[in-house]
Amino acid sequence: MTVEIQLSMVGMIVRDMPTALRFYRLLGLDIPSSDDAKPFVLHRMGSGVTIFFDTVFAARYDADHRLPTGAGYGSLFEFFLGDDAAVDAMYAELTAAGSHGRMSP
Repeated sequence: MTVEIQLSMVGMIVRDMPTALRFYRLLGLDIPSSDDAKPFVLHRMGSGVTIFFDTVFAARYDADHRLPTGAGYGSLFEFFLGDDAAVDAMYAELTAAGSHGRMSP
């Protein structure tokens, strides 16, 4: 029997848990503010995909793990918002809240 591979979980190593979770709350994820103090946070989205935010796992289980330095892209995530107007509005909301945007949509 062949099983089709499915995306189940996306993990992100973060330096600053409260800042990371604030950003994803602004995107619309319902993550309790009490999670800001945790070193590891799991959030299951309505799609069934789980996203996790981690400040300790990689360092604990991979002695050679180092956080990236400098600017650049470690990964890219795309969220479906429905239409261009919703993307423009979300970009405006996120940048107004202090998130860095490289260029407007």
